[in-house]
Amino acid sequence: MSTNVNGFRFPLFVKGDFDGFVGLFIDNLVNLLLITGLCAGLLGMPSDIVFGKILPGTALSVLAGNIFYSWQAHRLAKKEKRLDVTALPYGINTVTLLVFFFLIIMPVYLQHKDSLGAERAADLAWKVGIVSCFISGFFEGIGAFWGEKIRSITPRAALLSALSGIAITWIALHHTVQFWDKPLIAFIPFAFILIEYFSHAKLPFKIPAGLYALTIGATIAWVTGAMDAGALRQSTETLSFYVPKIAIFDMFKIDMSLVWPYLSLAIPLGLMSFFATIQNLESAAAAGDKFPATPSLAMNGVGTIIGAILGSPFPTTVYIGHPGWKALGARAGYSVLNGLVVTILALSGIMGIVKAIVPLEAGYPILLWIGVVITAQAFQTTPKEHAPAVALGLLPAIAGWGVSLLRQYIGASQNLGSAQADLLIMQHLPALKSIIAFQEGALFSSMFFTAVAVYLIEKDFLKAFWWSLPLVVCSYFGFINSTSVGIGMAGKLPAGYLLFSGTILAIYMYNRFSKSNSNC
Repeated sequence: MSTNVNGFRFPLFVKGDFDGFVGLFIDNLVNLLLITGLCAGLLGMPSDIVFGKILPGTALSVLAGNIFYSWQAHRLAKKEKRLDVTALPYGINTVTLLVFFFLIIMPVYLQHKDSLGAERAADLAWKVGIVSCFISGFFEGIGAFWGEKIRSITPRAALLSALSGIAITWIALHHTVQFWDKPLIAFIPFAFILIEYFSHAKLPFKIPAGLYALTIGATIAWVTGAMDAGALRQSTETLSFYVPKIAIFDMFKIDMSLVWPYLSLAIPLGLMSFFATIQNLESAAAAGDKFPATPSLAMNGVGTIIGAILGSPFPTTVYIGHPGWKALGARAGYSVLNGLVVTILALSGIMGIVKAIVPLEAGYPILLWIGVVITAQAFQTTPKEHAPAVALGLLPAIAGWGVSLLRQYIGASQNLGSAQADLLIMQHLPALKSIIAFQEGALFSSMFFTAVAVYLIEKDFLKAFWWSLPLVVCSYFGFINSTSVGIGMAGKLPAGYLLFSGTILAIYMYNRFSKSNSNC
């Protein structure tokens, strides 16, 4: 099959599309397993939310994006009369999936579990999640029209370091430490992932490492008795046809004050998804496929918004790796095939069975790779002299991961919410008292601190001063360094930041004065 315009024929599917589909689908499959395992397994969300709302909404947002980017590839191929055009890869955003779950959905659930009960708390956490996802998608898409200006004035190190802090903690470290609990299941998949992605060595039968990881990990888990046959039998109860439901009305049924504290995550994640897409477009252009920026970026946000409206609290995005799919021979068909298979799995409830068959530990090595690559990219694609600034930007997210562990331990051991856990941390760990404030709004503060550091390295003190001012403003209104948004919520920190900014400005004035005197 092919499209035929003025004698030019661009195939709908080619042999390489299957290879590309396997790789892209494995990535999406791992994310679907994470969604199912985290929401249904870790939090115990009811099936009607996980299988009836979240998965259908996620699948249809993936399908919408896959169809669009496939159509876009066909259009470019017809315009340039080329047979080697490859569609942009698109799917569930792993970074924001984990951030939205661990830093938005789970905290809301744990905070209200005792007062509302598990089921109502899960429903509230889901609603806060879809509102946050909608807002994130809005900023992700609107960046198509004004985001390029922000990108031009923001040091690359500031953007990538903020993202890397989340990647190295929540994506890589958070899951890597679990390898050592189930080494028999995780270490062979771990080896396959490192072999393929670090050495780029060819694997037997040209099967992707991700597929080896899932199948071998699942086989070992069942052979060693680590899996629950009863859970597998019970998982068949999720088999059904789930009709996607409009969830936009649920967004208006919650107190929006519950959402405000999470805007410091949702908004920058949307903007960073936009910046990452810009980079992926540049990567595709370098590989020979120059797609128009505005529609590509707009669809990136529209896909996330579609998912939120249909009940998904997890954003979607254009993936990194277009040149890799192109090298495999994938063209446009792999994108559509991925969307269709993901949709079938989600709307049929088969994901419940897949979750019961495949242990999450088999997929965790893939997340390790993603986290490591994102972190390495922050150092590799920025000027080497900016490396100290990148390292500085990692600290807020690392602190956030540590605070999360403390909160989970205190909450589980003493049955307390996060606010009460924070009080205990401050009372019994005075040396760590300030870590709670330091880690709030990590993505914003990381970006601002890294930008300041970049311009200090370059001895551009005036730009460093301008980038320090958002620290004052954001802390004053509680967007950073505070658990609540509002005026004066961060205590004395805005004054401290003002002194920080004033010091930088004073040094700028001193250097300017010294230079003018030396020229006299």
